[in-house]
Amino acid sequence: MGMPLTVPRYTVSDLERFPDDGNRYELLDGMLIVTPSPRLRHQAIVSRIAAYFVNALQGAGHAMVFTPGAISAPPRTQLEPDVLVVPARFTIASEWADVTEHWLAIEVLSRSTRVYDREYKRDAYLDLGVREVWLVDPQRKCVDTTQARGRMQTSHDIVEWSHPDVPVTVAINLPDVFAGLP
Repeated sequence: MGMPLTVPRYTVSDLERFPDDGNRYELLDGMLIVTPSPRLRHQAIVSRIAAYFVNALQGAGHAMVFTPGAISAPPRTQLEPDVLVVPARFTIASEWADVTEHWLAIEVLSRSTRVYDREYKRDAYLDLGVREVWLVDPQRKCVDTTQARGRMQTSHDIVEWSHPDVPVTVAINLPDVFAGLP
């Protein structure tokens, strides 16, 4: 006979009490998700992609770019995309819960996060109002983009991002992003 298992539900305020041990602690509807510290390859890809956005958007005052960022919907959800792009009106003095508009969330897939990012996190971001979600796949050397109420598209060469309130388009050369990586 099986025994029921009680799974604790956590809140965003509970996250503040978790150890600073290099793991990433996130919540999705109160369920705790723990992923290990990212590897160098992962972080190289994150920094290369973030550089495109910082150079095109943040320097010109169009947006803020965070690596990682947090999308907080208290009391029971807080997710941390590898790269997060939000309007410039949200400054570094803002709290994550006060950021109410999220233009782009980017996840770089890894062995430990691939299924979670693709099967749960992408849809959660869209449900939380994120305008566009990118899943960067180092194995396939591509980016899958999904816009709110849109279908997924896959790019292998150039992936572009734009927003109606921003006068520039960010074009990312994927062979450059993946250059020199195993």
